[in-house]
Amino acid sequence: MNHMDIDLLSIQEARILIENAREAQKLLAAFPQEKLDEIVKHMASEAAKYARELAVMSSEETGFGKWQDKWIKNIFVSDFLYHKIKDMKVVGIIAEDHENKTMDIGVPVGVIVALVPSTNPVSTTIYKALIAIKSGNAIVFSPHPKAQKTMGKVLEILIRAAETSGLPPGALSYLHTITVSGTIELMKHKDTALLLVTGVPKMAKTAYASGKPVIYGGPGNGPAFIERSADIKQAAADIIASRTFDNGIVSASEQSIVVEDCIAEEVRRELKKRGAYFLSEKESEELSRFFQRPDGTINPEIVGKSAGEIAQKIGLSLPDDVKVLVSEQKYVSPTNPYSREKLCPILAFYIERDWHNACEKCIELLLNDGRGHTLVIHSQNDHVIREFALKKPVSRVLVNTPSTLGGIGATTNLFPALTLGCGAAGGGFTSDNVSPLNLINIRKVGYGVRKLEDIKGVHHSEENESDLKEQLENLLERLLNK
Repeated sequence: MNHMDIDLLSIQEARILIENAREAQKLLAAFPQEKLDEIVKHMASEAAKYARELAVMSSEETGFGKWQDKWIKNIFVSDFLYHKIKDMKVVGIIAEDHENKTMDIGVPVGVIVALVPSTNPVSTTIYKALIAIKSGNAIVFSPHPKAQKTMGKVLEILIRAAETSGLPPGALSYLHTITVSGTIELMKHKDTALLLVTGVPKMAKTAYASGKPVIYGGPGNGPAFIERSADIKQAAADIIASRTFDNGIVSASEQSIVVEDCIAEEVRRELKKRGAYFLSEKESEELSRFFQRPDGTINPEIVGKSAGEIAQKIGLSLPDDVKVLVSEQKYVSPTNPYSREKLCPILAFYIERDWHNACEKCIELLLNDGRGHTLVIHSQNDHVIREFALKKPVSRVLVNTPSTLGGIGATTNLFPALTLGCGAAGGGFTSDNVSPLNLINIRKVGYGVRKLEDIKGVHHSEENESDLKEQLENLLERLLNK
């Protein structure tokens, strides 16, 4: 079968999926929260049963990351996230203010089209399916070609669980004939209400061009700033644990370390103790040529690989206890691969005179790549923490925590999510850790509490009116003659 035939099949399938989803969602829109919750409970418990098997499958199919950490993420969404959302009121009357006589009604947006990255295919799929059904929406997935088998398996498990609990057929579905044309058809179809895109930067522009609202969880380039008052041992332990989690492919993960000059030596020592290897200038140069392709994109051969595997690519043989490769850098630029997102356990290391300079360096890094995402600060100084929180172009500032797990809401009380909004800075319309509340419209109900006369207040006399008119005319004249 030639490409054109496959494209046409894919486009046709996309249209059918959206039309079926639209009809299923009409039924779903009438479901009370309790009924939706019952379906979501069954989906989550089934997903949890297969969490380990799907983690192994995902690692084998994509070659990215560590299955043990993927297993943790799969449990995180099917158990921890589930418990967070199970009692949430998302549809129907979700808030009532008796004193002010207002009411909020949650209304599903309709049909959602979801794109998922090959780096986290299972956990992101479970997460999106749960929050979409919880909020009464139909959701159609376009699986990532590199994780097609795994995503097909997880979606079949979720669909079976949901439909046996009463989900209308077609409300949760996915594209089987995967092509770019089919995905575009899903996105721009007249009955598609919202696009929920995580990763897949190649499709981000296409998503925005579809004319639909887009919730985009894009790439991160989060710096970790270690300030002089920090618990340096803990900061080093957090950064290494976070950077090596699933071999560094979570977008909230630290990409660089920025330290104050006065503690740089101590930080270096602590990082080395915990498995950091500082590359020489020559090794840094060789590695940078390998991990960025001529067109500026990251070489897929290093994505989700361990530090040892990456070192071998440049003929560097390292001890088994090396977990992270660190390259000391001075400058930030779009052509310097160390100052961009690196989907593997490599960190850039910058030394600055004081926290003011460190602040500027963090802003430079964030504006260079991954704007609007995440920043982490290790400090005991509340003034500095607040200054950082007020000034940075990010959607999440994490304090004294591993960024990977803090960003997704595992080690912080941020909402547990695998789509981390990057806000207007990152080209999206929400900066939230995306929850079911981002997938509804809120219908406002307001009872009349005042009469028109109350608004008009005191009537001006004729005299007052003409005085006022004269004053306004004089003011206007002065402004025009400035």
